[in-house]
Order: sequence, then C-alpha cells, then structure tokens
Amino acid sequence: MFLVEGVEKVSHGRYELSERQWELVREELPQPVVRADGKGRPSRSDKEILNGIFWILCSGSPWRDLPEKYGPWQTVYDRFRKYQQQGVYERILQKLRLRLQQDGYLDLSTWFVDATINKAHKSAAGAKKKKQQTRP
Repeated sequence: MFLVEGVEKVSHGRYELSERQWELVREELPQPVVRADGKGRPSRSDKEILNGIFWILCSGSPWRDLPEKYGPWQTVYDRFRKYQQQGVYERILQKLRLRLQQDGYLDLSTWFVDATINKAHKSAAGAKKKKQQTRP
C-alpha cells in the first residue's frame, strides 16, 4: 500500500489480499518443499496462488478462465486442492475467528437458526398426476 498525502491507497486488485491481510494468513500456509540439490523449478508465490484462488471463488469463473497473472490454472487448482486436503482453510478461518472474537467484533452469545420449511406440491417432485375422470 502506498501513502499519498496521509491517505492510504490500495495497491491490490479486486479479490486480492492486502499486505495486512496477507500477514494474518501467511504463517498458516505450508512451507514450500525445496530440493536439497537445488534443482527444479521454484514454486510460485503463495500470495499469488492464494489471490488466484480468491479470484476464482469470488468471481465464480471456471478454473480455465483464471487470469495469467496468477499463474497456470492447473497450478492454482492443485494448490487449492492441496490446501483443502491439509486443512489450511480451516486453520485460517479458526485464526480469523479468534482474532475477531478477541477484538470484540464477534459476539458468540447470539445465535440464529432459520428453520423455514417450504413445502412443494407433490407433483413438483415428479409424482404421477391422477387421471381425470371423464363424464359419460
């Protein structure tokens, strides 16, 4: 972020993490594996990948429509699945929930459960309709 005459200017794009947000979640991400012999392609930035994941989830676009600035869609998708399987998102949400609770923004004393039930007509579910009786 840049400071322009005392006003904070956002330098990240839509659906992307700011530096402050990135600092909150970065330590929950697994460390990239580096080969001992130093060979191999370096992995993409975790922030870049996470921004790509957020772009897909927030925009609702298919993975193949991911903008190139986030890297190949296959790489972003693979990391998305890896984070999902390793429980990374649960850890991030838990950490953010605790932070909100400590800062007083989350009140767990009030809970709402919506038990609205909408019944549909039985024919709406594909039930056979009764034959109409014909009058003689």
